[in-house]
Amino acid sequence: MKRFLIIPAVILSAGISAQSAEEILDRVDRNMSSDNRIFESTMIIHGTRTSRTITSRSYSVGDTKAFPEYLAPTREQGTKMLKLEDQLWIYSPSTDRTIQISGHMLRQSVMGSDLSYEDMMEDRELTDVYDASVTGSEEIDGSTCHLLELRAKVTDVAYATRKMWIDSERYIPLKEELYAKSGQLLKRSTLSNVIRVDGRWFPATIVYKDMLKQGEGTEFRITSIKFNQQIPDYIFTKAALKQ
Repeated sequence: MKRFLIIPAVILSAGISAQSAEEILDRVDRNMSSDNRIFESTMIIHGTRTSRTITSRSYSVGDTKAFPEYLAPTREQGTKMLKLEDQLWIYSPSTDRTIQISGHMLRQSVMGSDLSYEDMMEDRELTDVYDASVTGSEEIDGSTCHLLELRAKVTDVAYATRKMWIDSERYIPLKEELYAKSGQLLKRSTLSNVIRVDGRWFPATIVYKDMLKQGEGTEFRITSIKFNQQIPDYIFTKAALKQ
């Protein structure tokens, strides 16, 4: 069980060097963002009665292009998505149709998980989207974390406010809460199994929980990840969806 311990301000000032919220977020971006990446993952969707497991391979370039392809189970195999800037298409092999997801449909769940299409599309650097302030420090599973509050500085963002617990040594979020403009808590995530890849820290396991729906959340496990790879341009085309 995760333990959260609030550290008194006196101890905090003695134990952690002063850093601005912008500096902390910048270091998080350097770990979490990249020119491009290829990764394979397993998504375990824990429902109220049963769980489902979906495996996929994803290609992405910056925050403008992404191409996830579902590999298993058989029912989902061959389903593909294409993100180009702020547009998203999905190809279903069972119907041999490609449809565009837009507007309110972006808020719908992906494969019944706790993630929405909006969540999957949002890959911008935090410093581009939010203003941040340091509000304190807490300990999570033995790691001292900076506690940051982020407020959106752009309008085209799914969450107006976020709270992040940032590991003060590795600069990786270990916990996050996502809020609506009204202040309602919408989603919570915990990040763990932090690994070292190409000189950066990266969480290999993320558990997402949609606070407005039942179920035990969705566990996202990265089984393989490579940064700064040569990805052919043709992958990010609508023609590639049917290949």
